[in-house]
Amino acid sequence: MVTYTLNTADLERLTARLLARRHALAAQRHIHLGGQSRTEHAHEVLQQDGDDAPQRAADREVDLMLTDQEEVELGAIDAALERLAEGRYGLCEDCGENIPLQRLELTPQVQHCVGCQAVRERGRLRCTSL
Repeated sequence: MVTYTLNTADLERLTARLLARRHALAAQRHIHLGGQSRTEHAHEVLQQDGDDAPQRAADREVDLMLTDQEEVELGAIDAALERLAEGRYGLCEDCGENIPLQRLELTPQVQHCVGCQAVRERGRLRCTSL
């Protein structure tokens, strides 16, 4: 495994970006769900008055998809913050190689180097085409 240390300024800048994005996502999710749990919000959408049950079902699916995406991104950010705390941030979770600073700058929660991410994506493409 390769040891890798980002300098203090890089770590501080990336940590600040992760925390800012986490805060923005949490606020967005709170507004989107109106302060309710995901289940309560989905139930409310289905119970809305009107004769357009198929549209309400479609609205519910969109709401669930959005909250799923928010949850995935929040989880990735929390995992990156955990890696920061453990001193593993900036190392690929698969191969242990350095993730280039430019990649971390673009997506601070990234877990894999470009090579390992490409392998993962090729694997997903094969699985979905079966």
